[in-house]
Amino acid sequence: MKISESKIYPRTGDKQTVYLKNVVHGENVHIGEYTIYNDFVHNPIDFEKNNVLYHYPINHDKLEIGKFCSIACGAKFLFTSGNHTMKSLSTYTFPIFFEEWDLDVKDITSAWDNKGDIVIGNDVWIGYEAVIMAGVHIGDGAIIGTRAVVTKDVPPYTIVGGVPAKEIKKRFDQKTVDELLDMKWWDWDRQKIQENIQSIQQGRLDKIR
Repeated sequence: MKISESKIYPRTGDKQTVYLKNVVHGENVHIGEYTIYNDFVHNPIDFEKNNVLYHYPINHDKLEIGKFCSIACGAKFLFTSGNHTMKSLSTYTFPIFFEEWDLDVKDITSAWDNKGDIVIGNDVWIGYEAVIMAGVHIGDGAIIGTRAVVTKDVPPYTIVGGVPAKEIKKRFDQKTVDELLDMKWWDWDRQKIQENIQSIQQGRLDKIR
């Protein structure tokens, strides 16, 4: 079934921003509602081809992105199959070229060390050309700075930046973070979110109803 343009593009006349959930098709890529991707260089519809890299089905690893995330142009998700195993005496990926070296195709995944899924929480903002490495989990409400290279897990509501990415600061005090994680506003129905948008934008937890 063809998806209408109104379900792909959040804004009339803006073909640079898409709802990711409605343009990805891979069985190992799961995107939450209202998560957006903006790309002013390439067609954002080609997100899987241009931004989800070395994500080969043979490895069975997943990309999971929650609801209401904002992903800036050029952000990349680098999966395990782009790695070279550190167990070998050589970094050369012999198992991938099994035909050349008369190796068993069943051992192809031994060319890399499996780092696992990339999991992005809800309400996460990923900055311009940031890189998220295989196996990384990013908590709800986190912010990933421009061109950061994220090699380790990021706690909820934490801002990170740099190469490799390091914590810059927490967005809120721990009490507020705990309340937000307990509230999970992104799981509310659309009407309740609509009723509370002003309070959310103003940072008024006390006004949430």
